[in-house]
Amino acid sequence: MDGERRASQALSSGLPEGGAGGESPGDGGPVPGSSCSSALLQAEVLDLDEDEDDLEVFSKDASLMDMNSFSPMMPTSPLSMINQVKFEDEPDLKDLFITVDEPESHVTTVETFITYRIITKTSRGEFDSSEFEVRRRYQDFLWLKGKLEDAHPTLIIPPLPEKFIVKGMVERFNDDFIETRRKALQKFLNRIADHPTLTFNEDFKVFLTAQTWELSSHKKQGPGLLSRMGQTVRAVAWSMRGVKSRPEEFMEMNNFIEMFSQKINLIDKISQRIYKEEREYFDEMKEYGPVHILWSATEEDLVDTLKSVASCVDKCCKATEKRMSGLSEALLPVVHEYVLYSEILMGVMKRRDQIQAELDSKVEALTSKKADTDLLTEEIGKLEDKVECANNALKADWERWKQNMQNDIKSAFTDMAEENIHYYEQVNTQISSREGFGEYRNNDICLQNS
Repeated sequence: MDGERRASQALSSGLPEGGAGGESPGDGGPVPGSSCSSALLQAEVLDLDEDEDDLEVFSKDASLMDMNSFSPMMPTSPLSMINQVKFEDEPDLKDLFITVDEPESHVTTVETFITYRIITKTSRGEFDSSEFEVRRRYQDFLWLKGKLEDAHPTLIIPPLPEKFIVKGMVERFNDDFIETRRKALQKFLNRIADHPTLTFNEDFKVFLTAQTWELSSHKKQGPGLLSRMGQTVRAVAWSMRGVKSRPEEFMEMNNFIEMFSQKINLIDKISQRIYKEEREYFDEMKEYGPVHILWSATEEDLVDTLKSVASCVDKCCKATEKRMSGLSEALLPVVHEYVLYSEILMGVMKRRDQIQAELDSKVEALTSKKADTDLLTEEIGKLEDKVECANNALKADWERWKQNMQNDIKSAFTDMAEENIHYYEQVNTQISSREGFGEYRNNDICLQNS
């Protein structure tokens, strides 16, 4: 257990902070327990006016579990431990590349579902080959996420796209929905691959390499139903009990998470509303071009002017469509991903509190001498190590996640701002280049007066 404590402490001091998009780990950040961390928590909260009475509410999904922070399945060889701890002077060499593509529909007598091809290319020695190709369905991704949460309850597991969507928004097997989900699943796997600890999880390796029947067999090797029920009951009991004294740094984390959740949910709703209004504006503007073409057939004196207007409207439509595409592909997915992250963070804090609550309960029992003191003393020693490992894992991952979040959101809004500037420049150019607009407006006024 002392070895686990030392490994956890090394991990907390050496975890790198990820770059934008979480697709490549970055340089090491500040030590989580440093004096500047509490000041940063409040300063970095996203600020936004909270006038949201008329905003729509969108559904979210996140599954939460509870187990020890360090899985027995984690690699314990010196080489694997070195791989997990990244040092500042170590070059960043990516050795695991994952692609999710080729969605395929499957129809059975019982259900209809989609599978995705997953191609993995790697240079790691623990893999039997340098390239793997498997097919996975959404339920397999859910299984992997659950196993990661079991093995690492206080690490921040990347979110999966929701299983269910808002009714009436889009069909479940619509091409756009499938493509959006494919991108989200690929990001989920690549975020795990780039994580300094999760990337070495044995279940993750099985997910990437095992054939379908092998994966099914591996799933059956987990704890039985009664064991899982027992774990769930104990987790609920500790959750209901609560913690007596949460450390101040985790109180600050919890306050940050609550405020971040409010702000990012508000941004998500506003972004969705803006996109909806843009879509309505675009659909209406598309009708103006054909209308002016038809009009030009009945007005000989305005033929050139009306056709010029139709051409301008058509080009403005294309520019608007491009801007909408940027909004739906660059900004909306990033914002909504962090809405899901906010729920995951709440779950991580809850699991950390459950581990501490279990320790508090044993300490209280020892104090009141309600059980065998020797046995309780041994259990308390183990739980103290467990709490320390859980806390160190969370503090290290917290700094990494914050850096990723700041980079991702900054990049998304910067790209969107540049796209908007380009859009308005295009529209202004189209309008100012149409010299016949003045004549068109004068003739239009004359027609109205007559």
